[in-house]
Order: sequence, then structure tokens, then C-alpha cells
Amino acid sequence: MTIQNNISLRPFNTFGLEARASHFASFDSVAALRQCLRTGIKPVLLLGGGSNMLLTQDQQALVLKNDIKGIRIVRTFDHKVWIEVGGGENWHQFVLWAVQQGFGGVENMSLIPGTVGAAPIQNIGAYGVELKDVMLRLTAVSLETGKTKSFSRKTCRFGYRDSLFKQTEKGKWCITSVVFSLTKTRHKLNTSYGDIQKTLEANGVTQPTIADISKAVIQIRSSKLPDPANLGNCGSFFKNPETTTAILQKIQQTHPQAPFYPLTDGRVKIPAGWLIEQCGWKGKRVGNTGCYEKQALVLVNYGGATGQEVKQLAYAIIDSVKEKFGIALEPEVNLL
Repeated sequence: MTIQNNISLRPFNTFGLEARASHFASFDSVAALRQCLRTGIKPVLLLGGGSNMLLTQDQQALVLKNDIKGIRIVRTFDHKVWIEVGGGENWHQFVLWAVQQGFGGVENMSLIPGTVGAAPIQNIGAYGVELKDVMLRLTAVSLETGKTKSFSRKTCRFGYRDSLFKQTEKGKWCITSVVFSLTKTRHKLNTSYGDIQKTLEANGVTQPTIADISKAVIQIRSSKLPDPANLGNCGSFFKNPETTTAILQKIQQTHPQAPFYPLTDGRVKIPAGWLIEQCGWKGKRVGNTGCYEKQALVLVNYGGATGQEVKQLAYAIIDSVKEKFGIALEPEVNLL
């Protein structure tokens, strides 16, 4: 373990933004993480895949990159399996591995960027499935004491793109491994959300497998989201807002075709991308940044953008949606 000084973070964030870390190190084990923490350098900032953050300034901190790898089967049952995955594993590669093994439950979350360790923090999800639906427990190390603690699904207090780790325990833990409960048989396939069913039909699939669903999700996401290697971005920048039926009905007076998804509590979820598009942002470029032409939910770096530029664009979008629809969008990414 070596602490490096004054390191560029551009290679470590999918937006491709320039920002520097006063101190930087990577770790591939809990022991190495504890060694980093014993340096006493404060504050500590954790990096996973760098896909859920917007660097708006240099970081006067000890920036640590989680490289803890490994996938192992913990326990098997007749119809399910428990799998422990290192926090530094790439999320999408884990999903592909699970699908290849015939393990179901994560196929709808194919191609989500980031690491396994970062996934529980914001309870990642896509196409009707969230991490909380498949996670059994996780292990995390306290950045203050270096001690290890296990968190159950219940104690993580998961919400929509939310968890304990974004609220009262924000910035206090490093998630080193996650245990998932996946199905071996009797898979519960979810094809009702978004364009999955349409894509399956276009692929000639009438009796889909988990591999078929994963392939369809990858096709859909690839058609809408730019590859960060070619165009800097962090995927969906904003959460899909949850609001009341009264606000939806008011919107429908002028936009009768407004899309929405009913929630179990009687409220509705409205796609943020649709709201942003109605405000004229889709495909609009502002300086070196802008809204992606195929998906308004994605903010991009056309090259040379600063974190401050992207932040200004994000808040201009928030203001315009609030003015037009009375809905306050929230960033899904962490602004640092």
C-alpha cells in the first residue's frame, strides 16, 4: 500500500472531469484498507467505479479506491443460492457472471455502471428491480475505527435510490463485500417495465430466459446511454421524482400523454427524462456540457468540461422543471 500525493482523478471518474486528490491509494483487502486508515489522513473519500459522482473541485482528502475482488458461492439451496461478492468487483461483470451460471434476480440490472460495493449505497435499480430485492447482507469497515460490521437488508434502510449510507451514515463506511440471494430455478422474470417486452418480441423471444432479459436490457441501455469511454457521463443524473396524483392530474391538463408509474403508497413516479425533455433540454449543449441527444436524463462532458459547468447545467434544469411542472428534481449522483 502506497499513499500517492497530488494525483489526477480524471481516470477514476466516468465523467472524465479533471480534479486532483491531495492523497490517493488503492486497496485490495480489508487489511490494506485498515493500513490506509492508520495513516490518519482526513477526511477519507471512497471511490468505486467513479460512476456516481460529480467532482466539482480538487479533493483535499485521502481518496481510496476499492479494489477488493472475488465472487464465491456461500451456500446453496434447492431453488436459490447465496453469493458473496467483493466490493471492488465491477457490477455489470458480476451480473454477466450470474446470468452465465443460470442464477436469476439481477438480470434487469445489466449494464449499470459502478462497483458492487457502491451499489447498496444508493440502492441501484433498473426496469422494475432494485438491489434491495436481491441483497441478503453486506459487510462494511468503519472509516473511523477500522472495525468490521455486518448490515442486514433491514438495517440498511433502503429507499428509492437511497439507504442508510446516504443518510445518517454517509461517508462513514466502506462496503467490502455484499451477499446476494439469487434464484437457481423458478426465476421471477420481470418483463413489464420499459421496453423489455417490446425488445424481446423484436428479438423473436416468446419464452424468455434470464439471459434473454439481460440481453434485452443491454440493448435498450446501449441505445439510450453513451459509453463513458467515448462521451463522459455518469448515466442517469437525476432521480425519477415521486409525486402526488394531484400534481400528475395538473400536468395531464396540458400534457394528457404524460407517462407515469403507480406506486404502492398511492403516489406516482414520473420519468425525469420526460420532464426534462418537455422543458427543451434534450440534445441541448451548453459550453462543454449538455443533455445527451438520445436521453435527457443523461448529462455529458463533450470534452474539457469542468465539474462546476456540469453542476450549473444541472441546477438550471432543476429550476426549469420546477417552474414548468412544480416538481423538484433531485440529483442521483453525489456532488463533491
